[in-house]
Amino acid sequence: MSGHSKWHNIKNAKEKSDAQKGKIFTKIGREIAVAVKTGGADPLVNSKLKDLIAKAKQNNMPNETITRSIKKASGELGNINYEECVYEGYGVGGSAVVVRCLTDNKNRTAGDVRHAFDKFGGSLGSTGCVQFMFDKKGVLIIEKNNLSEDEVMLMALEANAEDVKEDSDVFEIICAPENFISVKDSLSNQGLNFISAEIEYLPQNYIDLDEKQLDTFNKMIEKLEDSDDVQEVIHNVNV
Repeated sequence: MSGHSKWHNIKNAKEKSDAQKGKIFTKIGREIAVAVKTGGADPLVNSKLKDLIAKAKQNNMPNETITRSIKKASGELGNINYEECVYEGYGVGGSAVVVRCLTDNKNRTAGDVRHAFDKFGGSLGSTGCVQFMFDKKGVLIIEKNNLSEDEVMLMALEANAEDVKEDSDVFEIICAPENFISVKDSLSNQGLNFISAEIEYLPQNYIDLDEKQLDTFNKMIEKLEDSDDVQEVIHNVNV
């Protein structure tokens, strides 16, 4: 879930059980399907697909599963269309939550999302009720290796990025979404390799919950993320 370091998300994803990995593969497979539908099946000309293939490999998704997802989206192995839908609402303590989904059945997805909010003291809101609290940004993660923050900052600014944040053993490079591809290409040409590179919604401000609220909130997030239809849960809670 977004709302804290993407690097921690990746590490947590790699540590999940086989059953949970299966869900991760399903979610990435749907993202791949949409990317192929909109930009074609050739990653050399479809940068979104190229990024998703890299993301799939980072999560140890087998090559044959990646290939099957691409073929399915191309119509070679049947034809399933996924539709994107976004739900917004409030969790306990006034927390802001955005749920991004890819589904082949909007009625089922809406019911599942509403149930998760209701069960854990939250409430669904109208479109736009909380999304204004988040900024859409490109977020590129690189390992520190022997790089200093000053070195990375210089390369990032030359590439037209906005900021660099140090987090554990990685650097997070932030850029405007419209500059995402050019920043990524520029940094890649300078020899940087990315652990993750995605467009994300970052909270403008974080809120703190007490221990009981945080436990309830985390259960709601887990319930939402357990759905195959839910691709991403974005929130503004300090975890």
